[in-house]
Amino acid sequence: MGSFDDLLAANEDFSATFTDAALTGRAARGLAVVTCMDSRIDPLGVFGLKAGDAKILRNAGARVTDDVLRTLVLAVYLLNVERVLVMPHTDCGMSKATDDDVHELAARHGVDTRSLEFHTVPDQDAALRHDLTRIRTSPFLPPELAVGGAIYDVRTGRLMPVDMQRPTGDRGLTAYRPAR
Repeated sequence: MGSFDDLLAANEDFSATFTDAALTGRAARGLAVVTCMDSRIDPLGVFGLKAGDAKILRNAGARVTDDVLRTLVLAVYLLNVERVLVMPHTDCGMSKATDDDVHELAARHGVDTRSLEFHTVPDQDAALRHDLTRIRTSPFLPPELAVGGAIYDVRTGRLMPVDMQRPTGDRGLTAYRPAR
């Protein structure tokens, strides 16, 4: 059996009843969620969403990296995103190690990862607030963009709002119109 045979077989079943061919790729609910890659999180289920409702951006620790900012720019200007929720979670592996720890673990396998930043999270609340500020102050995103943060509890399924501010006004940008 090949490494991916189970996935290909499951896809055969999935495609036999596939019903989402009419989706456009735009965020029907105007939402982007930045969350962790942790498989305990079902971002659509958490918010009662369905395929096509939101853009889901996942990475280790739900960090707002340069790539996440790049993706948010595309989501806002091309794909109907008008609001962004950053949602890290409890019991996150990224809060249990440092970048140095990860470099050391990789080095034990003969791999030099010192050129990579892992954006580990020693203080989850501070990291979330920092990432929200990064989005809100980005010169590439409109000041009207609604940005919020909440921590998802993997034991209860509940959200703990951290910072759900309304947009703060003009940062010198003009003519923002989200894609429709």
